[in-house]
Amino acid sequence: MPMPRKRLVSLTDTPYYHCISRCVRRAFLCGVDPVSGYDFEHRRQWIVDRIHLLSTVFTIDICAYAVMSNHYHLVLHVDLPSAQRLTDDEVAKRWLRLFRGPPAIQRWQQGNRLSTTDIAIVRRWLTTMRSRLQDLSWFMRCLNEPIARMANAEDECTGRFWEGRFKSQALLDVTAVLQCMAYVDLNPVRAGMASTLNESDFTSIQERLAGATHNTLLPFSSLTTDRSQLPFAEAGYFELLEWGVSTARAGKNRVVENIPAVFEKLHIDSQKMADFLLQSPTTLPRALGSAQAMRCLARSVGLKFIHGVSGLYSILRDKNVPVRSRPA
Repeated sequence: MPMPRKRLVSLTDTPYYHCISRCVRRAFLCGVDPVSGYDFEHRRQWIVDRIHLLSTVFTIDICAYAVMSNHYHLVLHVDLPSAQRLTDDEVAKRWLRLFRGPPAIQRWQQGNRLSTTDIAIVRRWLTTMRSRLQDLSWFMRCLNEPIARMANAEDECTGRFWEGRFKSQALLDVTAVLQCMAYVDLNPVRAGMASTLNESDFTSIQERLAGATHNTLLPFSSLTTDRSQLPFAEAGYFELLEWGVSTARAGKNRVVENIPAVFEKLHIDSQKMADFLLQSPTTLPRALGSAQAMRCLARSVGLKFIHGVSGLYSILRDKNVPVRSRPA
């Protein structure tokens, strides 16, 4: 049963979210459609360009993304402190890059004398826009709607382009963020579309390996404890992905070996991680994280139970059990 977004997103519990949107029609979102024979590869760049633009407008950071044939993945970080630090002028300039404001806003920006009514309009508008700049739903709306219009115009048709509202998944701790980012970045390898990370086109890992020229990806943590950085180091993450590529190549006959150092640090079970990275889940649990964190999320959003709390998707191991290689 569909659930209100307020019961899926709780920024008091976590600022990290995994979002997915899928195309509704049989025709592909991107790539070559085997049914019609048309090549929609150029649409991938539409999405990547839009992601880069929105990351400079919203106070929402991009942790990872992957644009696939008929869907895309995003791992996002909602930066609430940055939204609160924006001046009124910065809020207006950011939002007006996407939409036209009311006439009162235009008069305010031009420095004209405002009436009492105009002042009230400006104040309400700025409060609303500041809230929207940190809103996950508005971010996804501003990403999906233009892509749908462009695709419909290209296909010379009308109607829905996306199968519905985007799906979101709360990432409740460091392990969940690492787990989900790796899953997203390894999508092309897992799907057989690429054999290496460098060949994984239209993904955040390819952009990171190329130097992230757009500077729109959330950076990895340094020696400082900056909350606007990913909570783990770049070297450990890259090591995990290379391990994931090797595991994907081995497939069902894999043997879990050459365990990344980050597994020991975060108490990750290598076999569970391998199983998670290679799966194609039919349903998306509402959250990833420890059972305790999920119970806290359930209380925050007014639920008695939250899917995933049973540990089905957990990659954590008993802290008393050492990391070791073992056959699948």
